[in-house]
Amino acid sequence: MYTEQPRSRPVTVSTLRQMKANGEKIAMLTAYDASFAAMMESAGVDTVLVGDSLGMVAQGHDATVPVSVDDIVYHTQMVRRGCRIPLLIADMPFMSYATVDMALRNAARLMQEGGAQMVKLEGGLNVAETVRLLAANGVPVCAHLGLQPQLVHKLGGYKVQGREEAAARRMLDDALALQDAGADMVVLECIPAELGARLTTELDIPTIGIGAGVDCDGQVLVCYDMLDITLGKRPKFSRNFMDGQSGGIAGALRAYVSAVKAREFPAPEHNVA
Repeated sequence: MYTEQPRSRPVTVSTLRQMKANGEKIAMLTAYDASFAAMMESAGVDTVLVGDSLGMVAQGHDATVPVSVDDIVYHTQMVRRGCRIPLLIADMPFMSYATVDMALRNAARLMQEGGAQMVKLEGGLNVAETVRLLAANGVPVCAHLGLQPQLVHKLGGYKVQGREEAAARRMLDDALALQDAGADMVVLECIPAELGARLTTELDIPTIGIGAGVDCDGQVLVCYDMLDITLGKRPKFSRNFMDGQSGGIAGALRAYVSAVKAREFPAPEHNVA
């Protein structure tokens, strides 16, 4: 059971790199409002993501595509009011970084208006130059590879990525290119656990898995999924941390952090391939 006291100093990019170097797992969750953010901070969550997943779990859409920059700014402001210790990451929603100028302008909004400390964007080699320019302008960047929800209509659904060796090799090349461009971290979604481990070994920057196996440097879940309040079917790679929980939501959040830190989550049954 994870018993370390919650941090008293804010988590930074340097903190996350040191955690990777020390072999300490990074616990990340999505948050969309001040109340949940405050509870996550108390539970010892290291990083909080204002994900465009809010489009599905909070707004009721069937995809993340309808979420706007205004939506992310608004929810990031609320989360910022609820927590100060976890590193606050904000998603760049669909088509908000289609050009370098758009990416710079919208990243500035997320940080200046929203209070984000890092932005996350989906894509591989195709967004490397955008990542390079964001990093050069002082914007910390979290990349996102594997299943990219903003491309769900192009992919034809939510499907496991990187099963074949050629696809795995392309993902590794993309990851290395993004790291070289200045990405500070990368989320790996819905890929075989073996590939998650391979990418984590090859990269110097932290990897955060969501359906990518226990060997990633950290884990992230949509908070509504792990609290079992998501509309519809919960993803295979998630776990209901409210199950058997007598401590309510606060207890479930602590249990999640503990399970991630102890390498008890994800378990083999949460692997997607």
